[in-house]
Amino acid sequence: MKVLVTGGAGFIGSHFVRHLVRQYPAYRVINLDALTYAGNLENVKDVEAHPKYTFVKGSITDRALVGRLFQEGLDAVVHFAAESHVDRSIKDPGRFLDTNVMGTQVLLEAAAQYGVGVFVHISTDEVYGTLGPEGYFTEDSPLMPNSPYSASKAASDLLVRAYHETYGVPARITRCSNNYGPYQFPEKLIPLMIMNALKYQPLPVYGDGMNVRDWLHVEDHCLAIDLVLHRGVNGEVYNIGGNNERTNLDVVRAILAVLDRPESLIRFVQDRPGHDRRYAIDATKIRTRLGWAPHYAFEDGLRQTIEWYVDHQDWCQRVLTGEYMHYYQQQYGSRLGV
Repeated sequence: MKVLVTGGAGFIGSHFVRHLVRQYPAYRVINLDALTYAGNLENVKDVEAHPKYTFVKGSITDRALVGRLFQEGLDAVVHFAAESHVDRSIKDPGRFLDTNVMGTQVLLEAAAQYGVGVFVHISTDEVYGTLGPEGYFTEDSPLMPNSPYSASKAASDLLVRAYHETYGVPARITRCSNNYGPYQFPEKLIPLMIMNALKYQPLPVYGDGMNVRDWLHVEDHCLAIDLVLHRGVNGEVYNIGGNNERTNLDVVRAILAVLDRPESLIRFVQDRPGHDRRYAIDATKIRTRLGWAPHYAFEDGLRQTIEWYVDHQDWCQRVLTGEYMHYYQQQYGSRLGV
């Protein structure tokens, strides 16, 4: 099988690239990534010498490049590439529309023109909006996005559906809950808190910290995507959740406890606009139809993740430069007085 992975130098994409190379050594894996601020080739360094792995630097919005890749013949596309941080989408929504909507359309157009065996589109539970204290998102929940990021992902989901229905593109959609694990860019909650706590720096927590997320270890997510790729049904949506609901404050306190840092480091900062209160996934469909189940209990996965960041502070230091540090100061500096 010849598989194109878009965004394969990012957090989840790089984990999936490594999973494919190790699990299916006969597959040819092509990693297309623009290497924006969150794309890091160090994330796939351990597979770069594999004879059937190829990296291509480029954007999914580049029609000529995408066309050439599809012309060569592809058995599968697994589409991770996206702008993915809500705070960044509030500051620059146009960039999210360009990458997440138009970039997805470029891929779908190539799939329709040149053909592909299967097109797996990686989406997010954020397209469903927010939940009250009860209930879960199912695949039939209405799309009610509340941020420019989630709106751009909802739009791309609808494009995938339209290209399947209109042009027969053999597409499948996955919608996951919040991922965590090694190699995650430190603008996201868990790595940001780990890295600040290691340096005894303030831990900025939005609002009252009671926003709830369903946490999914990235390796469990990759196993689910593998099943959707090989056994999923075209035209179907599969929700993937870890069944690990935690408030943001609970997560931060757990990190501090593992690292033996004081809770006095927590700083409650002004909430972001349109901050969804609760996400929770009903993953019954993928569990019953494809036989998937998560392996990581949250406490074990969180401890493993913390240990990885402690042991890879050289990676962290290389990441914490340039654009990210400028963004960090812009996003949190005035709130923390740093």
